[in-house]
This record gives sequence, C-alpha cells and structure tokens, in this order.
Amino acid sequence: MASRVSNYVHFETPEKPDSLIAFLENHGFSNTQIVNLIKRQPLLLLFDAEKSLSPKLEFLYSIGFSRPELAKLLSNYPRLLASSLEKQIIPSFDLLRNLFQSHDKTIKAIKRYTGIIAYDPESYLYPNMNVLRGIGVPESNILTLLNCQPRSLLFNPVRLKEIVEEVKRMGIDSSRKKFLVAVYAFRSMSKSTLENKIDVYRRWGWSDQEINEAFRRYPMCMTVSEDKIMSTMDFLVNKMGYSLTRIAKQPSFLTRSLEKRIMPRALFARELISQGLVNEFKLSVLFDTSEKVFIRMYIDRFVNKAPELLKLYKEKLKISGKKHRSEVA
Repeated sequence: MASRVSNYVHFETPEKPDSLIAFLENHGFSNTQIVNLIKRQPLLLLFDAEKSLSPKLEFLYSIGFSRPELAKLLSNYPRLLASSLEKQIIPSFDLLRNLFQSHDKTIKAIKRYTGIIAYDPESYLYPNMNVLRGIGVPESNILTLLNCQPRSLLFNPVRLKEIVEEVKRMGIDSSRKKFLVAVYAFRSMSKSTLENKIDVYRRWGWSDQEINEAFRRYPMCMTVSEDKIMSTMDFLVNKMGYSLTRIAKQPSFLTRSLEKRIMPRALFARELISQGLVNEFKLSVLFDTSEKVFIRMYIDRFVNKAPELLKLYKEKLKISGKKHRSEVA
C-alpha cells in the first residue's frame, strides 16, 4: 500500500505514509478510498494523523456522521481534512446550522457537497446569497437551493451576477422557485456548452422564441447533453412524427431516459391511438408520469376493452431496449 501512495509524494522512509494508511484503515477507509484520498490530497501524507486528523474525524463523528459515511465523503473530498478544525470546519458548521435552523438539514447539505464546510463564506456564500437577495429571491428559496444544491452558491459571485442577468432576460420571475432552478441549470455548465446546446435546438428548427419558451417552462431542458438532445429529437420527430412546436411547449420530458421511458411509451401510445382507445396525449403526462401512474392511466383504464395491453406495453419495453443496445453497439 505504501508503495502505491509513494507515486504521489516522495519520502526518505515509508514511516509517514504507513502511519497515515494505518490511521485511515482504523477509521474504516477501504484501500480504494485511501488511494483516492491520497491521490487527490497528497499533502495529507505530511500530517501527523493523530494530532491533526483525529480531532477532525472525532468532531465529524460527534455531529452525526457514521464511519462508512465519513470514509466515503472524505475520500471524495479530502480537502476537508486539510482545513483547520477551529478556524474553518467548526465555524462553517455553526454558520450553516444557524442559517438552516436545523441540525438535520445541515448534515444533509454536507452530505450533498462536503465542500460546503471547507469554503470561506466571506468569499463565496455570503456574497452569492446577497446577489440573490438583491434581486428579490425569497430567503426561503435561497436556503432551499443551499440545502439541495450547495455547490450552486460556492463559486465566483461575479459569474453568479452574470447568470442572474441571463435568467432575468429569459423572463422568469425571481420570486418563483423556478428562477433558482434556472440559475442552477446555467451554473451547471460553461457559457460555451450552453451555446452549443442552444445551437443544437436551433439546428432542429426551434426559433429563439421557442428556445426561450422551452427554457421558461422547464429550465432543466438545457442540462441535457447534446447527444441526448439529438437522439431524443430524432426519435420523436423523425420516427414518431411529433411536431417541434409541440415538443417546445412541453419540454420537461427531455431529461427522461430515451430507452427506458420515452421510446417504449411513445411506441405504446401509437398503438393505443391506432386502436382508437385514445385520441391524443399530452407529452408531459405521457412521459413524466411515474410507472405506477402510467399503468393506471393507460393500461388498467382500458383493461376490459383490450386485456392484452399490459403484455403489449412490456413488449415495447423490450423492443426499445434492444433497439438502443443495437444502436450503441
């Protein structure tokens, strides 16, 4: 094990890496987790594990993290172990607990993104919260974003101001929760990536007005990969005959799995229409409903008229899966 970590930091003797490895093993870290941790934060090998790292782990245990949870979190975000316990970790934890007014919500936020207690709040969190407050975002919405997507408020405040202006230009009211969904969508990609995705929609014939309308209705449609946009639109427009305008007005399903959700349900819907059981489908209802609700709405409902519907739907699931696998191969 020590020979593996020596690839990242050179030592005169193996005592330092051996002591760190033994310390981490005693705290339930697997070999893979130890290697990942040291690969990402090799300077930890210079630390005195008992004096520097043990108090941090004990504090994190004391606030509610189990050993397996902590091993997973820290191997994915070892920078936390290099942070000061008294100057960074404890003050950040207390700050979040005061903001959320909830110990459980604070723990959940840390589990979602461990870096939330490793960043300087004066440089990122406070300025970004103030940007959102300044344009009328309700405090409750800001805290929901911080709890569910902590990373969204831990980046350059100048960039957040740019994103906020872009979202405002799209016509979304800052007092609505959808505004922060749109902020998150833009935050999740670079400007060039966003432009590329907009260009894909344009190539499929959407006007800028339709693109803006789709984004206002369902901002997460911009987080779909370019390849997935292409394959989903190809299936719906070229194979199923759906109109571009119809898709633009109901874009929420674009984030759904093409092979597991969209293809089997679209093929099945075509069968229902051909049998005269249904005249038309609202796309968001067809593709966004849960499997349980879908079966109740479109299979159980017609079981007396067409008892073979469930079998037919399962066949469509198999067919779409085979088609996808053959296309990938």
